[in-house]
Amino acid sequence: MDRAKRPFTVVIEKGGDGWLVADVPELEACHTQAKTMDELLERIKEVIELCLEEQKEEGKTSSSSFVGVQVVEV
Repeated sequence: MDRAKRPFTVVIEKGGDGWLVADVPELEACHTQAKTMDELLERIKEVIELCLEEQKEEGKTSSSSFVGVQVVEV
């Protein structure tokens, strides 16, 4: 039986070395990197599934939720 799909926020940054880095704020230690956007999106989906499976095995539930991103001028 398939489990219901759930949306996750993915924050993507481009490093100085050209690699794209994806982070999922709702899930602890859930991040990956790739050279292309297509590869990054494929990888982050795999990592999210792994993080969810690990949470399930450890009996943890995610209590945090992504609020947003702000740009602050200083």
